[in-house]
This record gives sequence, structure tokens and C-alpha cells, in this order.
Amino acid sequence: MIEARRLHILRAVADHRTVTAAAAALYLTPSAVSQQLTALEQETGHKLVERGARGVRLTTAGEILLTHTNAVLAQLEQAEAELAAYSTGAAGTVTLASFATGIGLVVGPALALLSKAAPGIRVRVQDAEGDASLPMLLDRQIDVAVAVEYRGAPGADDDRITRVPLYAEPFDAVLPDTHRLAGAEWVPVAELAKDTWIGPYPGNPCHDVVVLACEHAGFAPQFEHSSDDFRAVVALASAGAGVALVPRSALHGVDLTRVVVRPVDGAAPARKVFAAVRHGAEEHPLIRPVLEALGEAAEG
Repeated sequence: MIEARRLHILRAVADHRTVTAAAAALYLTPSAVSQQLTALEQETGHKLVERGARGVRLTTAGEILLTHTNAVLAQLEQAEAELAAYSTGAAGTVTLASFATGIGLVVGPALALLSKAAPGIRVRVQDAEGDASLPMLLDRQIDVAVAVEYRGAPGADDDRITRVPLYAEPFDAVLPDTHRLAGAEWVPVAELAKDTWIGPYPGNPCHDVVVLACEHAGFAPQFEHSSDDFRAVVALASAGAGVALVPRSALHGVDLTRVVVRPVDGAAPARKVFAAVRHGAEEHPLIRPVLEALGEAAEG
């Protein structure tokens, strides 16, 4: 009989592509992961992984088993949810990861709502970039992720997770107040093609949004300065170091001295934010109220 915990290890190896990375995500040693993979191969009677210089890849048999793995683990999540509901599940701890602006916009207000609607639920919040929380969710390090749409993100049809849309917000152009377009009512992105750019590091979902907006305008932005902290991005723009596209909510409470903020002309790039849980866990009596509170906070 196949052990479910070994299926979880198989999925982690498939997600992370190396035994070492999968072991780190699961808080195991690489040798323990290798031993569990070997045991799983013995249980199934098939070679499931192939190791190479660039890491580990699943064999055809491994890919077949992975397809069933996602369904099995989702069913187990649902079973845990129903058992928790049976025993009322009125109190407990939920771990949630979100990027900083999401914490300010929806997570904080959601906690305030929960304190009244479900005082027995304690939410532990971790700050994680918009592209980091989904791997944490799949590795069972957290229960709920507040994440941002980005290239390479698991899609809405991914059978490992259930997504709940929260909000979408436009990016505004942030320019030094001496910029030639500072007096414009709207800023066409194409007009910034020859400017020096300030923005998040590659890998940050907001970096992808900015790059795609510039690509649609017909150019590749030349990033001279990089920071994942939008307060630093605005500070550099105020010093005349370049231009930036910044999510509108990230500008709340930021010192805008010596910069101008203008909406983008045409179809503005947007940050799409959603909450995610492992598929099958959405009806867990501890998790469902958290998702409902996040949705209510986003509507507000």
C-alpha cells in the first residue's frame, strides 16, 4: 500500500526539481527524502525519478503517479476538513502568508473582522513576497496564501490549490517632479522608453507586471536601480534617479515629496491578488472563516 506522506514527498521533488531543495522545504534531510522515494518506488514497482546533473525529473510512471497524488492529497485535505467540522473546529490556529501591502489592505482588516465573528480562530501572519507564498502553501508550511498573479504561478485550473479572487489594482507612473511628463494628466508608458527605470528585483511579481507593460508598449525597460520596497523606489524617483510603475495601494502613506504620481494612459498594468489554499481545505472550519473575512475585507 502506498503511504500518503511519500506522495507528498514525490510532489515536493516534482515542484522543486532537486532532492536538496525538496528536503529543505519539507524540513527533512536529503538522505531521508531519497530513502522515502526509494521506498515509494518499491511500493509501486516502478522507477519514479531520474537523477541528473541538473537535478531530478519524474519518469513517465512518476508523472502518472503525480497526477493521482494531487487528487489523493486534496481528498485527504477534505477529509481533515470534514473531521474538524464534525468536532466543531471552533478554535485553533491558521498560518497565513502575504506580501506587505496585502497585509495592510486585506489581512489586517480581515483579522479585525475575525476577532468579532470567530474569536476562537488565531491567525499567525508571515510576510512573504507575492511569488513566495504559493510554494510555502504547497509545502504545507502555511495554510493560506495571499498571492499575486505572476508568470509561472499555478493557474486557476491547477488541481493542487483553490483560489479566491480578492482584488485588482492599477499601477501608476511615479516620476520626478522635474520630469518632462510631470505636467501630463496621463502618462503613456511608451513615452518612458528612453528613461532610466527603478523597480523590484526579477522574480518579484511586480517586476513581471512592469516588464510586460513595457513590452506591450514596444520596449524593454532599462533598470538602473532595484528594490522590493516601494518606499525606496519612490525615494529614488524623488532624487531624480529614474521613473517607476508602482501599485496604487503601495503609495499610501509614502512620502511623495519631489515626485508626481500619474495614471497610465490606456490599459493600465494591474496587480491581481488572490487568496489560495490547498485543494480540499477550503471548507475546513478554521480556514473557511479566514477566506470569508479576507473576501469581506477586500470588498471593503
